[in-house]
Amino acid sequence: MEKFKSGFVSLIGKTNSGKSTLLNSLVGEKVSITTYKTQTTRTAIKAIINRENSQIIMTDTPGIHKGKTKLSKIMIDTAYTMIGEVDCILFLVDGTEKSVSNENEQILDKIREAKKPTILVINKVDLLPKEKILKLIETYKNEYDFTSIIPVSALKNDGTETIIQEIEKILPEGPKYYDDEEYTDQTMRNLAEEVIREKALKLLNEEIPHGIYVEVQKFETKETSKGKPFYHIEATIYCVRESHKGIIIGKGGEMLKRISTYARQDMERMFDCKVNLRTWVKVKEDWMNLESIVNQKFKLK
Repeated sequence: MEKFKSGFVSLIGKTNSGKSTLLNSLVGEKVSITTYKTQTTRTAIKAIINRENSQIIMTDTPGIHKGKTKLSKIMIDTAYTMIGEVDCILFLVDGTEKSVSNENEQILDKIREAKKPTILVINKVDLLPKEKILKLIETYKNEYDFTSIIPVSALKNDGTETIIQEIEKILPEGPKYYDDEEYTDQTMRNLAEEVIREKALKLLNEEIPHGIYVEVQKFETKETSKGKPFYHIEATIYCVRESHKGIIIGKGGEMLKRISTYARQDMERMFDCKVNLRTWVKVKEDWMNLESIVNQKFKLK
């Protein structure tokens, strides 16, 4: 009988390489929000991939980027800290980039320091000719001795099974750390906050999204008059400027209503239950540099 394997994997890459999309594809559930905007992931999000003979605990880390705020620095520290604390590293690069970027060079330096088995995943290969893929593989082969190199399209779910099989080869024998039905370590409150932020990221103007964070004040189970359960959720979207508050709310409250409606619909699918969502918008200037907020909500626990 095949022995059971388990272990921890860190998914790392620069912003907009497709990490969250890949993670959701590997798990088969939505555990990390995805948008076309950079720096979407702010914390280390654990996802659990349960297989017949293995359990993979994978962490989607914040994308590597140039940052000046306390929030940015904590995000980068979180990503690099996870490299040294896992059984295997999954290094994701955007195949459409013309060369090895400065951010990817920095990640490679950290991988060399960690001396952990590392799988290179080249994403978005559905947008590339075969010659470009082969050239990129050769370029990265010269940079580091990867355990394996796998071209994938995370968006089309192409190549994900190969990634899991390669991870399983690396993992040691071990126990199940989580029950079979669990697919993330995030609480429902965390998921609700992230879903609201995702909808705001997708709907708002470019200059606003990175200046917001969401906090759920109430998450209660209630019953309708007919005895059917539903979740009552109250949340606040915080932004850095009064002018941003007006944009988030929109004319006649239209934008906030759209954000809330899309978030509620997503939550109902995720939680398999009706949701009553109420949202507010408040200004908290320069919150990205306030240690009381950044350490509490975003620092690696």
